[in-house]
Amino acid sequence: MQSLKLSSITRYFSTSSLTPKLLKLKTLYKIPAKDRPKAIQQAQKVLTDYLHDTQSLPFTFADHISKNSLLSLSEIISKVDYSPKEFKGSLRRFLRYHPIDEFLFFYESIGVSYDIIVGFLPVGKMFLSEDFRIFDVACGLWGFGFPWDKLGVLCKDGVLEKDLCELNERLVGFKEYGFSNGMVIGICLAFPGVLSGKCEDVDGLFDDLKRVFVDYDLVSCVEENVDCWFDVCRKIRIFYDLGCVKGEMGELMGRCKNVFVEFSEDSFVRKVDFFTKLDVCKKEVGILLLSKPEILGFDIETPSISVSGVLRYLGLEESKLRFVMENYPYVFGRNRLSNLPHVMRSLDLNKWFFYKIKDGDHNLLGRYVIGSPDEDLDRLYVDNLLSIQGSRYHVHTLRKLEFLHSIGFAENKWSIKILNQIRGPSNDLQERVDCLLQCGVEFSKLCKMIYCSPKILNQQKESIEQKVKYLCEDIGHSLENLDLFPAYLCYNLEKRIKPRYSFHMWLTKNGLCTEEYAIPSIIATSERNFVLRIYRMHRAAPKIWLECYSNKEPGES
Repeated sequence: MQSLKLSSITRYFSTSSLTPKLLKLKTLYKIPAKDRPKAIQQAQKVLTDYLHDTQSLPFTFADHISKNSLLSLSEIISKVDYSPKEFKGSLRRFLRYHPIDEFLFFYESIGVSYDIIVGFLPVGKMFLSEDFRIFDVACGLWGFGFPWDKLGVLCKDGVLEKDLCELNERLVGFKEYGFSNGMVIGICLAFPGVLSGKCEDVDGLFDDLKRVFVDYDLVSCVEENVDCWFDVCRKIRIFYDLGCVKGEMGELMGRCKNVFVEFSEDSFVRKVDFFTKLDVCKKEVGILLLSKPEILGFDIETPSISVSGVLRYLGLEESKLRFVMENYPYVFGRNRLSNLPHVMRSLDLNKWFFYKIKDGDHNLLGRYVIGSPDEDLDRLYVDNLLSIQGSRYHVHTLRKLEFLHSIGFAENKWSIKILNQIRGPSNDLQERVDCLLQCGVEFSKLCKMIYCSPKILNQQKESIEQKVKYLCEDIGHSLENLDLFPAYLCYNLEKRIKPRYSFHMWLTKNGLCTEEYAIPSIIATSERNFVLRIYRMHRAAPKIWLECYSNKEPGES
C-alpha cells in the first residue's frame, strides 16, 4: 500500500460529530439516551482496534472507517447487550466471533448513502483484504487531499475502480492549469467525470474554470480549503446541468464571480427552480441568472403579489389584460411571488413573462409591492380562510389550499369553491396534476379543466392514465376533447365509459344509430335518458344493453 503523510492533508479534513439525529437511531433504543454518546465512542474505538489489530488496516484508515460509519456500527451495537461497565468487552468478544462486512463499513465511511450501498458491495466478499484495489485508490486520493468522507461522491462515476497511477497523472495535469490542490479536489468532487474520463469536453470545462478562478481572480475571494472550492464548483455545475456549453461560460461567470461566494447553493437552486417552472429553455435560465446576478439576492418566497398589478407593471396591454381576466378569473387576485411562474403558465403568458424579465424588467422580483391594503383582496376568501384556520383539520386543509395557489389559483372565491370539492392530501393532488401533465395536457388547459370540473383531481393516478389512454387510443380522440369535456375523467372506466362507448359503436355498426353523438352525450347522459334514447333507435336495444353491455351493479343509477 502506498505510504501517505498525514500532515499533508490535515488542512483539508474535518472530523465528524455525533449529531442529535444520529443519537436517536432506532437500533440504539436499548441503550439509555444519556449513555449513547459514550457507547458510540467506545464502539468506534473497539472497531478501530478490530480493523487495525485484527485486520491489519493502517490505524489512520481504520479510524476514518470507524468514525464515519455510524449506521453500520449501530447495527452491530444493537446485537450486543449493553452494560456501562462491560460494553467494550462484550463488543470485542462479539467481533471476535462475528466478522463484519468490511466493505459495508468502508463505503458508508467514504460517504456513500446507506440506502444504495448494496449496489457497490462486491459479491461473495466481506474483507477488504480480499480486494484491496478500491481501498488503495481511496487511500491514494486521501493522500492527495480528498476528504475521506466525501470520496463516495466519486463512486457513481467509477473513479475508485480506475488505476491509481492514471488518476495521479490526471490530478497532476489538472494542476498545470494553475489550480491549487484544493481547487483540483473541489473540481473533481463536483465533476467526477473529469477523473473517470466520462466528462464531455474536459478542456472546455477547465478553460472556463481557469478563466473564473485564475484570470478573474476568484481565488482571492475563496478560503483555500476543499469544502469552499467544492461548494463553489457545485454552484458552477448547476449552470452546466442547465445546458450551458462548456468553454463558453468563463467570461460570463467571471464577470459575476462574487455570486459564487456570496450566495448559498440553496439560493441558486431556488432561483433556478423558480424560472424553470416557466417551461422555458433551461440554458436561457442559466444565462439569465449569470447576466442579472442580482436576482439571486431577491426574496422570491414571502412577498405577496396582485396578479393584475404584476401584469400592469410589466406593461401588458389593457385590452389583453381584460381578455385574460374574463377568460381566467380563477387566476386573478392575490398570490405569493413564489407561485408567479405557474400563474403565468396558467395564463399562457409564461414565455412573455420570461422575456420581459430577461429584457430588463427583472427588478420586478425585488421591488414589486402591492399598491394598497385592499388591492385585489377577496373578502370572501379572507372570511373562509379564518374559518379554515379555526377548524379541526386546518393543517390538512391549508396545505390543499396552498397546493391550489402553487398551480396558479389565486386567493379568491374560486379557490375556495374548488377546495370544497377536492379530496385527498396535497401530495396526492400534486401527483394527479403531474400525471395529467405527463399525459400531454397543457398547463393552462389543465388549470381550466380543474376550474370547470374540480373533481377530476379526486381520481387516482392509475385511473387517470387508463382513461386518457382509452380516450386517445381506443376512442381515437385527441386531448382537445378532454379540454372540452374534463368531467370525462370522473366517470368509471369499466362501468360507464367502456360499456357506453362500445354499445354506441355496436349501434352504429348495425345501422341503428344514424346520428353523430359527441363523447359527452354518450357518457354524461343519465342512465334513464340513455335507455330512452336507444329505445327510440330500436325497441330491443335496451334489452341488449342491459344483458350484454351494462356493467352496473343492481341499484346503481
